[in-house]
Amino acid sequence: MNSGTPSLPVEAQARLLDGHGRVQHPWRARAGTALIAIALLTMPALAQAPNDPRIALVVGNSAYAGSPLVNPANDARAMSAALKTLGFTVIEAHDASKAQMEAALGEAGAALKGRNGVGMLYYAGHGLQLDWHNYMLPVDAKLRQASDVPGQALDLQQVIDTFKEAGNRMNILVLDACRDNPFGKSSSAKGLAPMDAPPGTLLAYATAPGNVAEDGTEAAGNGLYTKYLVRELRVPNEKIEDVFKRVRLQVRRESDGRQVPWESTSLEEDFFFDPHVQPAKSDEGEELQRVADALLKEKADWDRVKASPNADQLYAFLQRYPTGLIAEQAQFRLDQLQKPKVVAQTGADGVKSLASGTNRYLVGDQWTIERTDHLSNDVRRMVRRVTQADDQQVVVNNGGLILDQMGGTIRNGTGTKDPPLLNAPADLAVGKRWRSAFINSQPSGKHTSNFYDFRVLALEDITVPAGSFKAYKVERNGEAEHPNGRVTMMTGALWIDPATMIVVQSESQHWIRGKNRMRGKLVEHETDRLVELKLVPRESRQ
Repeated sequence: MNSGTPSLPVEAQARLLDGHGRVQHPWRARAGTALIAIALLTMPALAQAPNDPRIALVVGNSAYAGSPLVNPANDARAMSAALKTLGFTVIEAHDASKAQMEAALGEAGAALKGRNGVGMLYYAGHGLQLDWHNYMLPVDAKLRQASDVPGQALDLQQVIDTFKEAGNRMNILVLDACRDNPFGKSSSAKGLAPMDAPPGTLLAYATAPGNVAEDGTEAAGNGLYTKYLVRELRVPNEKIEDVFKRVRLQVRRESDGRQVPWESTSLEEDFFFDPHVQPAKSDEGEELQRVADALLKEKADWDRVKASPNADQLYAFLQRYPTGLIAEQAQFRLDQLQKPKVVAQTGADGVKSLASGTNRYLVGDQWTIERTDHLSNDVRRMVRRVTQADDQQVVVNNGGLILDQMGGTIRNGTGTKDPPLLNAPADLAVGKRWRSAFINSQPSGKHTSNFYDFRVLALEDITVPAGSFKAYKVERNGEAEHPNGRVTMMTGALWIDPATMIVVQSESQHWIRGKNRMRGKLVEHETDRLVELKLVPRESRQ
Protein backbone atom coordinates (compact mmCIF):
# COMPACT_ATOMS: atom_id res chain seq x y z
CA MET A 1 0.00 0.00 0.00
CA ASN A 2 1.39 3.35 -1.01
CA SER A 3 2.17 5.41 2.09
CA GLY A 4 2.45 8.75 0.33
CA THR A 5 -0.20 11.20 -0.76
CA PRO A 6 -0.89 11.10 -4.52
CA SER A 7 0.78 14.07 -6.20
CA LEU A 8 0.23 15.91 -9.44
CA PRO A 9 2.27 14.56 -12.35
CA VAL A 10 5.57 16.38 -12.78
CA GLU A 11 4.43 17.94 -16.01
CA ALA A 12 1.23 19.19 -14.38
CA GLN A 13 3.18 20.81 -11.54
CA ALA A 14 5.57 22.40 -14.04
CA ARG A 15 2.66 24.06 -15.79
CA LEU A 16 1.85 25.89 -12.56
CA LEU A 17 4.84 28.21 -13.01
CA ASP A 18 5.26 31.03 -15.50
CA GLY A 19 8.57 32.31 -16.76
CA HIS A 20 9.06 34.43 -13.64
CA GLY A 21 8.51 31.56 -11.20
CA ARG A 22 4.95 32.63 -10.37
CA VAL A 23 2.08 30.20 -10.01
CA GLN A 24 -0.43 29.86 -12.82
CA HIS A 25 -3.56 27.79 -13.25
CA PRO A 26 -2.69 24.44 -14.85
CA TRP A 27 -5.28 25.04 -17.54
CA ARG A 28 -4.07 28.58 -18.33
CA ALA A 29 -0.30 28.20 -18.35
CA ARG A 30 0.00 28.19 -22.13
CA ALA A 31 -2.04 31.35 -22.40
CA GLY A 32 0.27 33.07 -19.92
CA THR A 33 -2.55 34.21 -17.64
CA ALA A 34 -1.65 35.26 -14.10
CA LEU A 35 -5.03 34.66 -12.48
CA ILE A 36 -4.75 32.63 -9.29
CA ALA A 37 -7.28 30.32 -7.74
CA ILE A 38 -6.51 30.21 -4.08
CA ALA A 39 -7.83 33.19 -2.18
CA LEU A 40 -9.32 34.57 0.98
CA LEU A 41 -12.96 35.55 1.10
CA THR A 42 -11.92 38.47 3.26
CA MET A 43 -8.55 39.53 4.62
CA PRO A 44 -8.40 40.38 8.34
CA ALA A 45 -7.42 43.92 9.15
CA LEU A 46 -4.07 44.54 10.77
CA ALA A 47 -4.23 45.68 14.37
CA GLN A 48 -1.29 48.03 13.85
CA ALA A 49 -1.73 51.79 13.67
CA PRO A 50 0.84 54.61 13.78
CA ASN A 51 -0.09 55.55 17.38
CA ASP A 52 -1.32 52.16 18.50
CA PRO A 53 -1.64 52.32 22.33
CA ARG A 54 0.06 49.29 23.87
CA ILE A 55 0.06 48.81 27.62
CA ALA A 56 1.56 45.74 29.32
CA LEU A 57 1.28 44.68 32.95
CA VAL A 58 4.31 42.54 33.79
CA VAL A 59 4.42 40.70 37.12
CA GLY A 60 7.22 38.43 38.32
CA ASN A 61 6.96 36.78 41.74
CA SER A 62 9.88 34.74 43.05
CA ALA A 63 10.26 35.49 46.79
CA TYR A 64 7.60 33.21 48.24
CA ALA A 65 8.18 32.37 51.89
CA GLY A 66 8.95 28.67 52.11
CA SER A 67 8.57 28.03 48.36
CA PRO A 68 10.74 30.51 46.46
CA LEU A 69 11.17 30.25 42.71
CA VAL A 70 14.42 30.87 40.87
CA ASN A 71 13.48 32.69 37.70
CA PRO A 72 10.12 34.55 37.67
CA ALA A 73 11.68 37.89 38.62
CA ASN A 74 14.35 37.39 35.95
CA ASP A 75 11.66 36.39 33.46
CA ALA A 76 9.62 39.51 34.19
CA ARG A 77 12.63 41.77 33.75
CA ALA A 78 13.50 40.09 30.43
CA MET A 79 9.91 40.39 29.23
CA SER A 80 9.67 44.04 30.24
CA ALA A 81 12.84 44.86 28.35
CA ALA A 82 11.61 43.08 25.24
CA LEU A 83 8.17 44.69 25.30
CA LYS A 84 9.59 48.19 25.74
CA THR A 85 11.53 47.78 22.49
CA LEU A 86 8.24 46.81 20.81
CA GLY A 87 6.37 49.98 21.67
CA PHE A 88 4.68 48.83 24.89
CA THR A 89 4.36 51.03 27.93
CA VAL A 90 5.18 48.58 30.71
CA ILE A 91 3.80 48.62 34.25
CA GLU A 92 5.93 46.34 36.41
CA ALA A 93 5.45 44.57 39.71
CA HIS A 94 8.13 42.34 41.21
CA ASP A 95 7.72 40.09 44.25
CA ALA A 96 4.37 41.75 44.76
CA SER A 97 1.77 41.37 47.47
CA LYS A 98 -1.88 41.02 46.48
CA ALA A 99 -2.47 44.71 47.19
CA GLN A 100 0.47 45.65 44.96
CA MET A 101 -0.73 43.35 42.17
CA GLU A 102 -4.21 44.85 42.30
CA ALA A 103 -2.79 48.38 42.31
CA ALA A 104 -0.67 47.62 39.25
CA LEU A 105 -3.70 46.12 37.49
CA GLY A 106 -5.70 49.23 38.29
CA GLU A 107 -2.93 51.41 36.88
CA ALA A 108 -2.91 49.36 33.66
CA GLY A 109 -6.68 49.60 33.35
CA ALA A 110 -6.60 53.37 33.81
CA ALA A 111 -3.85 53.74 31.20
CA LEU A 112 -5.91 51.74 28.69
CA LYS A 113 -9.31 53.26 29.47
CA GLY A 114 -11.15 54.42 26.37
CA ARG A 115 -8.12 54.21 24.06
CA ASN A 116 -9.20 51.19 21.98
CA GLY A 117 -5.74 49.81 22.60
CA VAL A 118 -3.87 46.55 23.09
CA GLY A 119 -3.67 45.32 26.67
CA MET A 120 -1.21 42.66 27.71
CA LEU A 121 -0.61 40.70 30.91
CA TYR A 122 2.56 38.71 31.48
CA TYR A 123 2.72 36.84 34.77
CA ALA A 124 5.52 34.61 36.04
CA GLY A 125 5.25 32.91 39.42
CA HIS A 126 3.12 30.40 41.26
CA GLY A 127 -0.37 29.83 39.92
CA LEU A 128 -3.14 27.36 40.58
CA GLN A 129 -6.64 26.43 39.53
CA LEU A 130 -9.70 26.14 41.74
CA ASP A 131 -13.19 25.32 40.50
CA TRP A 132 -12.20 26.20 36.91
CA HIS A 133 -10.80 29.60 37.89
CA ASN A 134 -7.10 30.39 37.48
CA TYR A 135 -5.30 32.32 40.22
CA MET A 136 -1.96 34.15 40.30
CA LEU A 137 -0.33 33.97 43.72
CA PRO A 138 1.18 37.05 45.39
CA VAL A 139 4.26 36.52 47.54
CA ASP A 140 2.28 37.19 50.74
CA ALA A 141 -0.21 34.35 50.12
CA LYS A 142 -0.51 31.92 53.04
CA LEU A 143 -2.82 29.23 51.75
CA ARG A 144 -3.87 26.44 54.07
CA GLN A 145 -7.07 25.33 52.41
CA ALA A 146 -9.03 25.89 49.23
CA SER A 147 -11.29 28.51 50.77
CA ASP A 148 -8.22 30.75 51.30
CA VAL A 149 -7.55 31.10 47.57
CA PRO A 150 -10.16 33.65 46.37
CA GLY A 151 -9.29 36.08 49.17
CA GLN A 152 -5.50 35.81 48.93
CA ALA A 153 -4.82 35.31 45.23
CA LEU A 154 -5.59 37.34 42.09
CA ASP A 155 -8.15 35.70 39.80
CA LEU A 156 -7.29 35.87 36.10
CA GLN A 157 -10.92 36.79 35.52
CA GLN A 158 -10.25 40.07 37.36
CA VAL A 159 -7.67 40.95 34.70
CA ILE A 160 -10.07 40.00 31.92
CA ASP A 161 -12.79 42.16 33.46
CA THR A 162 -10.44 45.12 33.89
CA PHE A 163 -9.32 44.95 30.25
CA LYS A 164 -12.93 44.58 29.10
CA GLU A 165 -13.99 47.63 31.09
CA ALA A 166 -11.12 49.59 29.54
CA GLY A 167 -12.61 48.91 26.09
CA ASN A 168 -9.50 47.29 24.63
CA ARG A 169 -9.53 46.25 21.02
CA MET A 170 -7.25 43.31 21.74
CA ASN A 171 -5.92 41.51 24.81
CA ILE A 172 -2.91 39.22 25.20
CA LEU A 173 -2.71 37.18 28.42
CA VAL A 174 0.46 35.16 29.03
CA LEU A 175 0.79 32.98 32.13
CA ASP A 176 4.14 31.38 32.91
CA ALA A 177 2.43 30.26 36.10
CA CYS A 178 2.20 26.50 35.85
CA ARG A 179 5.36 25.88 37.87
CA ASP A 180 5.37 23.21 40.56
CA ASN A 181 2.66 24.18 43.05
CA PRO A 182 3.50 23.93 46.77
CA PHE A 183 -0.11 24.71 47.71
CA GLY A 184 -1.53 21.41 46.48
CA LYS A 185 -4.33 21.16 49.05
CA SER A 186 -5.57 24.59 48.03
CA SER A 187 -6.11 23.73 44.34
CA SER A 188 -8.52 21.42 42.55
CA ALA A 189 -5.95 20.05 40.08
CA LYS A 190 -2.36 20.52 38.93
CA GLY A 191 -1.38 23.49 36.80
CA LEU A 192 -3.93 25.84 35.31
CA ALA A 193 -7.47 25.14 34.12
CA PRO A 194 -8.36 25.21 30.43
CA MET A 195 -10.57 28.08 29.38
CA ASP A 196 -11.80 29.60 26.13
CA ALA A 197 -10.29 32.97 25.36
CA PRO A 198 -12.84 35.79 25.60
CA PRO A 199 -13.60 37.75 22.40
CA GLY A 200 -10.60 39.62 21.03
CA THR A 201 -8.17 37.78 23.30
CA LEU A 202 -5.19 35.45 22.99
CA LEU A 203 -4.58 33.38 26.13
CA ALA A 204 -1.25 31.56 26.45
CA TYR A 205 0.02 29.14 29.09
CA ALA A 206 3.62 28.00 29.53
CA THR A 207 2.38 24.41 29.38
CA ALA A 208 -0.82 22.51 28.71
CA PRO A 209 -3.68 22.86 31.23
CA GLY A 210 -3.32 20.50 34.17
CA ASN A 211 0.45 20.20 33.74
CA VAL A 212 3.55 21.72 35.31
CA ALA A 213 6.14 23.93 33.60
CA GLU A 214 9.87 23.99 34.25
CA ASP A 215 11.18 26.97 36.22
CA GLY A 216 14.69 26.60 34.82
CA THR A 217 17.97 26.78 36.70
CA GLU A 218 19.71 29.78 38.22
CA ALA A 219 22.48 29.31 35.68
CA ALA A 220 19.97 29.42 32.81
CA GLY A 221 18.71 32.79 34.00
CA ASN A 222 15.17 32.29 32.69
CA GLY A 223 12.42 29.73 32.71
CA LEU A 224 12.22 27.53 29.64
CA TYR A 225 9.05 29.14 28.25
CA THR A 226 10.05 32.76 28.74
CA LYS A 227 13.51 32.14 27.31
CA TYR A 228 12.00 31.23 23.96
CA LEU A 229 9.16 33.74 24.12
CA VAL A 230 11.54 36.67 24.57
CA ARG A 231 13.65 35.35 21.70
CA GLU A 232 10.67 35.04 19.33
CA LEU A 233 9.26 38.46 20.25
CA ARG A 234 12.38 40.03 18.81
CA VAL A 235 11.97 38.33 15.42
CA PRO A 236 10.65 41.01 13.02
CA ASN A 237 7.52 40.70 10.86
CA GLU A 238 6.01 37.75 12.72
CA LYS A 239 2.27 37.40 13.31
CA ILE A 240 1.28 36.77 16.90
CA GLU A 241 0.08 33.23 16.15
CA ASP A 242 3.44 32.38 14.55
CA VAL A 243 5.30 33.71 17.58
CA PHE A 244 3.47 31.49 20.04
CA LYS A 245 3.49 28.40 17.81
CA ARG A 246 7.25 28.65 17.34
CA VAL A 247 7.69 29.04 21.10
CA ARG A 248 5.56 25.94 21.61
CA LEU A 249 7.71 23.90 19.23
CA GLN A 250 11.00 24.97 20.80
CA VAL A 251 9.85 24.38 24.38
CA ARG A 252 8.41 21.00 23.47
CA ARG A 253 11.61 19.98 21.73
CA GLU A 254 13.97 21.08 24.51
CA SER A 255 11.84 19.48 27.22
CA ASP A 256 11.50 16.25 25.24
CA GLY A 257 7.73 16.65 25.27
CA ARG A 258 7.40 17.12 29.05
CA GLN A 259 6.27 20.70 28.57
CA VAL A 260 4.05 21.76 25.67
CA PRO A 261 2.77 25.36 25.74
CA TRP A 262 -0.92 25.94 25.08
CA GLU A 263 -2.94 28.78 23.56
CA SER A 264 -6.59 29.67 23.14
CA THR A 265 -7.46 32.51 20.79
CA SER A 266 -10.47 34.44 19.61
CA LEU A 267 -8.55 37.17 17.79
CA GLU A 268 -10.29 38.63 14.77
CA GLU A 269 -7.37 40.81 13.68
CA ASP A 270 -3.80 40.16 12.64
CA PHE A 271 -1.31 41.49 15.19
CA PHE A 272 2.44 41.93 14.93
CA PHE A 273 4.55 42.63 18.00
CA ASP A 274 6.89 44.48 15.65
CA PRO A 275 5.37 48.01 15.71
CA HIS A 276 6.89 48.91 12.34
CA VAL A 277 4.90 46.35 10.35
CA GLN A 278 2.28 47.92 8.11
CA PRO A 279 -0.30 46.23 5.89
CA ALA A 280 0.99 45.24 2.49
CA LYS A 281 -0.72 47.33 -0.16
CA SER A 282 -1.76 45.09 -3.03
CA ASP A 283 -4.86 44.53 -5.08
CA GLU A 284 -6.81 41.30 -4.86
CA GLY A 285 -5.04 39.73 -7.83
CA GLU A 286 -1.61 40.27 -6.29
CA GLU A 287 -2.77 38.79 -2.99
CA LEU A 288 -4.18 35.72 -4.71
CA GLN A 289 -0.86 35.30 -6.48
CA ARG A 290 1.02 35.50 -3.18
CA VAL A 291 -1.14 32.85 -1.53
CA ALA A 292 -0.86 30.51 -4.50
CA ASP A 293 2.92 30.93 -4.58
CA ALA A 294 3.02 30.09 -0.88
CA LEU A 295 1.04 26.89 -1.42
CA LEU A 296 3.31 25.62 -4.16
CA LYS A 297 6.47 26.33 -2.17
CA GLU A 298 5.11 24.89 1.06
CA LYS A 299 3.82 21.75 -0.65
CA ALA A 300 7.21 21.15 -2.27
CA ASP A 301 8.85 21.26 1.18
CA TRP A 302 6.10 19.07 2.65
CA ASP A 303 6.47 16.42 -0.04
CA ARG A 304 10.08 15.98 1.05
CA VAL A 305 9.28 15.28 4.70
CA LYS A 306 5.69 14.02 4.96
CA ALA A 307 6.63 10.34 5.05
CA SER A 308 9.86 10.82 7.02
CA PRO A 309 10.32 8.90 10.28
CA ASN A 310 12.61 11.70 11.52
CA ALA A 311 10.85 14.05 13.94
CA ASP A 312 13.57 16.67 13.49
CA GLN A 313 12.44 17.20 9.90
CA LEU A 314 8.88 17.83 11.09
CA TYR A 315 10.11 20.33 13.70
CA ALA A 316 12.05 22.15 11.00
CA PHE A 317 9.03 22.24 8.67
CA LEU A 318 6.77 23.62 11.39
CA GLN A 319 9.32 26.23 12.43
CA ARG A 320 9.30 27.43 8.84
CA TYR A 321 5.50 27.25 8.40
CA PRO A 322 3.99 27.45 11.91
CA THR A 323 0.56 28.52 10.63
CA GLY A 324 0.97 27.40 7.03
CA LEU A 325 -1.42 25.67 4.69
CA ILE A 326 -0.11 22.23 5.71
CA ALA A 327 0.78 23.00 9.33
CA GLU A 328 -2.07 20.89 10.75
CA GLN A 329 -0.95 17.80 8.83
CA ALA A 330 2.65 18.41 9.90
CA GLN A 331 1.62 18.76 13.56
CA PHE A 332 -0.35 15.52 13.38
CA ARG A 333 2.57 13.70 11.75
CA LEU A 334 4.98 15.01 14.42
CA ASP A 335 2.62 13.75 17.11
CA GLN A 336 2.50 10.36 15.42
CA LEU A 337 6.29 10.12 15.60
CA GLN A 338 6.82 11.72 19.00
CA LYS A 339 3.86 11.88 21.35
CA PRO A 340 3.94 14.69 23.92
CA LYS A 341 4.36 13.55 27.53
CA VAL A 342 1.85 15.99 28.98
CA VAL A 343 -1.44 14.62 30.32
CA ALA A 344 -4.51 16.22 28.79
CA GLN A 345 -6.96 17.66 31.32
CA THR A 346 -10.68 17.35 30.75
CA GLY A 347 -12.34 20.76 30.67
CA ALA A 348 -15.27 22.02 32.70
CA ASP A 349 -17.54 20.91 29.85
CA GLY A 350 -16.45 17.30 30.39
CA VAL A 351 -14.98 17.02 26.90
CA LYS A 352 -11.70 15.21 26.34
CA SER A 353 -10.55 15.31 22.73
CA LEU A 354 -8.78 12.53 20.91
CA ALA A 355 -5.08 13.35 21.09
CA SER A 356 -3.36 14.65 17.98
CA GLY A 357 -1.27 11.93 16.36
CA THR A 358 -3.67 9.16 17.37
CA ASN A 359 -4.81 7.27 14.28
CA ARG A 360 -8.48 8.02 13.77
CA TYR A 361 -9.28 5.03 11.57
CA LEU A 362 -8.63 1.29 11.83
CA VAL A 363 -9.44 -1.55 9.43
CA GLY A 364 -13.04 -2.59 10.03
CA ASP A 365 -14.37 0.82 11.11
CA GLN A 366 -17.71 1.44 9.46
CA TRP A 367 -20.06 4.40 9.31
CA THR A 368 -23.23 5.27 7.45
CA ILE A 369 -24.05 8.75 6.17
CA GLU A 370 -27.45 10.05 5.08
CA ARG A 371 -27.14 12.73 2.41
CA THR A 372 -30.02 15.08 1.63
CA ASP A 373 -29.90 17.03 -1.63
CA HIS A 374 -32.07 20.08 -0.94
CA LEU A 375 -32.25 21.03 -4.63
CA SER A 376 -33.63 17.72 -5.87
CA ASN A 377 -35.13 16.52 -2.55
CA ASP A 378 -33.20 13.28 -3.04
CA VAL A 379 -32.16 11.38 0.12
CA ARG A 380 -29.66 8.52 0.00
CA ARG A 381 -27.50 6.56 2.40
CA MET A 382 -23.85 5.66 1.93
CA VAL A 383 -22.08 2.93 3.91
CA ARG A 384 -18.34 3.38 4.27
CA ARG A 385 -16.00 0.71 5.60
CA VAL A 386 -12.22 0.90 6.11
CA THR A 387 -10.63 -1.90 4.11
CA GLN A 388 -6.95 -0.90 4.46
CA ALA A 389 -5.17 1.54 6.77
CA ASP A 390 -1.71 2.61 7.87
CA ASP A 391 -0.27 5.80 9.39
CA GLN A 392 -0.46 7.63 6.06
CA GLN A 393 -3.57 6.44 4.21
CA VAL A 394 -7.01 5.04 4.90
CA VAL A 395 -8.63 3.08 2.07
CA VAL A 396 -12.43 3.02 2.24
CA ASN A 397 -14.65 0.63 0.28
CA ASN A 398 -11.63 -0.90 -1.49
CA GLY A 399 -10.52 2.40 -2.97
CA GLY A 400 -13.77 4.20 -3.65
CA LEU A 401 -12.60 6.79 -1.12
CA ILE A 402 -9.08 7.44 0.20
CA LEU A 403 -8.46 9.50 3.32
CA ASP A 404 -5.47 10.32 5.47
CA GLN A 405 -5.48 9.47 9.19
CA MET A 406 -6.90 12.91 9.99
CA GLY A 407 -9.91 12.18 7.80
CA GLY A 408 -8.63 14.50 5.07
CA THR A 409 -9.86 13.58 1.61
CA ILE A 410 -7.08 12.38 -0.69
CA ARG A 411 -9.32 10.94 -3.39
CA ASN A 412 -13.05 10.70 -3.97
CA GLY A 413 -15.41 10.64 -6.94
CA THR A 414 -14.53 14.20 -7.97
CA GLY A 415 -10.77 13.62 -8.14
CA THR A 416 -7.47 13.57 -6.23
CA LYS A 417 -6.73 16.37 -3.78
CA ASP A 418 -3.13 17.44 -3.25
CA PRO A 419 -2.60 18.19 -0.43
CA PRO A 420 -5.70 16.52 1.05
CA LEU A 421 -8.87 18.49 1.80
CA LEU A 422 -8.68 18.83 5.59
CA ASN A 423 -11.95 19.15 7.49
CA ALA A 424 -10.75 18.12 10.98
CA PRO A 425 -7.43 19.60 12.20
CA ALA A 426 -4.84 18.14 14.56
CA ASP A 427 -6.77 19.43 17.59
CA LEU A 428 -9.87 21.49 18.29
CA ALA A 429 -10.69 24.47 20.48
CA VAL A 430 -13.20 27.27 20.24
CA GLY A 431 -11.71 30.09 18.16
CA LYS A 432 -9.24 27.91 16.25
CA ARG A 433 -8.77 28.70 12.56
CA TRP A 434 -7.10 26.85 9.72
CA ARG A 435 -7.06 26.86 5.94
CA SER A 436 -7.10 23.93 3.54
CA ALA A 437 -5.87 24.79 0.03
CA PHE A 438 -5.41 22.15 -2.63
CA ILE A 439 -5.46 21.31 -6.33
CA ASN A 440 -8.08 18.78 -7.38
CA SER A 441 -7.06 16.60 -10.32
CA GLN A 442 -10.29 15.42 -11.93
CA PRO A 443 -10.69 12.01 -13.59
CA SER A 444 -10.92 13.90 -16.91
CA GLY A 445 -7.38 15.20 -16.43
CA LYS A 446 -8.47 18.76 -15.74
CA HIS A 447 -7.38 20.57 -12.57
CA THR A 448 -9.31 22.91 -10.29
CA SER A 449 -7.84 25.02 -7.51
CA ASN A 450 -9.68 25.24 -4.22
CA PHE A 451 -9.46 26.61 -0.72
CA TYR A 452 -11.51 26.51 2.47
CA ASP A 453 -11.15 28.71 5.54
CA PHE A 454 -12.35 27.08 8.76
CA ARG A 455 -13.14 28.55 12.18
CA VAL A 456 -14.39 26.77 15.31
CA LEU A 457 -17.44 28.66 16.56
CA ALA A 458 -18.70 26.79 19.60
CA LEU A 459 -19.04 23.52 21.45
CA GLU A 460 -22.70 22.53 21.30
CA ASP A 461 -25.08 19.62 21.67
CA ILE A 462 -26.30 18.07 18.45
CA THR A 463 -28.52 15.07 17.75
CA VAL A 464 -28.28 13.03 14.53
CA PRO A 465 -29.65 9.55 13.72
CA ALA A 466 -26.47 8.00 15.17
CA GLY A 467 -27.13 9.61 18.56
CA SER A 468 -26.48 12.75 20.59
CA PHE A 469 -23.04 14.34 20.62
CA LYS A 470 -21.29 17.29 22.23
CA ALA A 471 -19.58 18.51 19.07
CA TYR A 472 -17.55 21.47 17.89
CA LYS A 473 -19.37 23.57 15.32
CA VAL A 474 -17.01 24.71 12.57
CA GLU A 475 -17.86 27.22 9.86
CA ARG A 476 -16.20 26.91 6.47
CA ASN A 477 -16.02 29.28 3.51
CA GLY A 478 -14.09 28.86 0.32
CA GLU A 479 -13.76 29.14 -3.42
CA ALA A 480 -12.93 26.91 -6.37
CA GLU A 481 -11.89 28.07 -9.82
CA HIS A 482 -12.61 25.75 -12.71
CA PRO A 483 -10.78 25.22 -16.03
CA ASN A 484 -13.37 27.33 -17.87
CA GLY A 485 -12.72 30.26 -15.52
CA ARG A 486 -15.94 29.84 -13.55
CA VAL A 487 -15.59 30.43 -9.83
CA THR A 488 -17.68 28.59 -7.26
CA MET A 489 -18.24 30.13 -3.83
CA MET A 490 -18.64 27.56 -1.05
CA THR A 491 -20.09 28.00 2.44
CA GLY A 492 -21.27 25.64 5.14
CA ALA A 493 -20.67 24.17 8.57
CA LEU A 494 -19.38 20.99 10.19
CA TRP A 495 -20.02 19.42 13.56
CA ILE A 496 -17.02 17.38 14.75
CA ASP A 497 -17.13 14.90 17.64
CA PRO A 498 -13.94 15.61 19.64
CA ALA A 499 -13.82 12.08 21.10
CA THR A 500 -13.35 10.53 17.64
CA MET A 501 -12.61 13.63 15.48
CA ILE A 502 -15.27 12.38 13.06
CA VAL A 503 -17.73 14.72 11.34
CA VAL A 504 -21.23 13.86 12.58
CA GLN A 505 -23.06 16.45 10.47
CA SER A 506 -22.15 18.80 7.65
CA GLU A 507 -23.99 21.40 5.60
CA SER A 508 -22.76 22.83 2.31
CA GLN A 509 -23.95 25.35 -0.26
CA HIS A 510 -22.20 26.16 -3.53
CA TRP A 511 -22.94 29.23 -5.69
CA ILE A 512 -21.61 30.40 -9.02
CA ARG A 513 -19.80 33.64 -8.29
CA GLY A 514 -21.35 36.60 -10.03
CA LYS A 515 -20.19 40.16 -10.61
CA ASN A 516 -18.45 42.00 -7.79
CA ARG A 517 -17.91 38.69 -5.98
CA MET A 518 -21.64 38.38 -5.31
CA ARG A 519 -23.40 35.03 -5.09
CA GLY A 520 -25.09 33.94 -8.28
CA LYS A 521 -26.88 30.71 -9.05
CA LEU A 522 -27.12 28.11 -6.25
CA VAL A 523 -25.75 24.87 -7.72
CA GLU A 524 -25.42 22.65 -4.64
CA HIS A 525 -27.13 22.48 -1.26
CA GLU A 526 -26.55 19.31 0.75
CA THR A 527 -26.69 18.05 4.32
CA ASP A 528 -24.83 14.94 5.54
CA ARG A 529 -25.77 13.32 8.85
CA LEU A 530 -24.18 10.37 10.62
CA VAL A 531 -26.66 7.49 10.83
CA GLU A 532 -24.48 4.78 12.34
CA LEU A 533 -20.92 4.51 13.62
CA LYS A 534 -19.22 1.19 14.33
CA LEU A 535 -15.62 1.42 15.47
CA VAL A 536 -13.49 -1.63 16.05
CA PRO A 537 -12.10 -1.85 19.63
CA ARG A 538 -9.10 0.36 20.36
CA GLU A 539 -6.39 -0.86 22.73
CA SER A 540 -5.97 2.66 24.06
CA ARG A 541 -7.36 5.99 22.93
CA GLN A 542 -6.02 9.02 24.77
